[in-house]
Amino acid sequence: MQVGVVFPQTSIGADPGGVRAFAEAAAGLGFRHLLAYDHVLGADVSSRREWPGPYTSEHQFHEILVLFGYLAAVAPELELVAGVLVLPQRQTALVAKQAAEVDILTGGRFRLGVGLGWNFVEFEALGEDFRNRGRRVEEQIEVLRRLWTEPAVTFEGRYHTIPAAGINPLPLQRPIPVWIGGSAQRAIRRAARIADGYFPQRPLDGDWARTMEQFRAWAEEAGRDPATIGVEWRIDISAGPPDAWSREAEEWRALGATHISVVARDGVVGPDAHIDYLARAAEALL
Repeated sequence: MQVGVVFPQTSIGADPGGVRAFAEAAAGLGFRHLLAYDHVLGADVSSRREWPGPYTSEHQFHEILVLFGYLAAVAPELELVAGVLVLPQRQTALVAKQAAEVDILTGGRFRLGVGLGWNFVEFEALGEDFRNRGRRVEEQIEVLRRLWTEPAVTFEGRYHTIPAAGINPLPLQRPIPVWIGGSAQRAIRRAARIADGYFPQRPLDGDWARTMEQFRAWAEEAGRDPATIGVEWRIDISAGPPDAWSREAEEWRALGATHISVVARDGVVGPDAHIDYLARAAEALL
């Protein structure tokens, strides 16, 4: 089971030296990959009393595909993972181009995790339709895979038209692995049916064992071998002692996880504090 780290988007700060130090520490301690969350815009909630999500305009987010271009140079040992990019709020061909570039810069060590997103303000500001994002995302994944594997693509779909055009250069991985994150039943079924990997978010009916059993059943129903689909869980290393982290990792190994990543959440601020937690996690898990 491969062990990586979560990039602490909201609490690392904007100093590029701190960003570099965190990535170099992760690689130096022996972690295999770095996963980053995605948000483009945060909503000002001063006039939104019933804001539904965990992030606002006061939460910092580095733009992950630009960030990955930087990290590919400063920590080339790490696989970089979008976990997850809010795909339906972005232009598909542009994502294909950016992802191909990250794949080249990392020497083929890139996974593109995608999700539907929940922040309707981002969709509106980026000029995309929040209401049909679930219907669009499957066509987006189809278009991405074609653009990554064919020098020129002609495509006429419900949401995309490509008139004999392609990206150049193509990525090293053809196609780049596409993972899906989600908690709704429809999202989990989609991951089982078409994704290269799955990021579990919340279990169905509060039961992870049943959720993972159902996930495997849906994969088999789609004619796929569940063992070929990756699964990555995240362990909060700011909660509980190191032996609890090890137990959680083993529980997820038993559930079928192929990857885990560690993240220090509550009250951990700044690169130095996060690096201290990484060192403790490395001792417990690597």
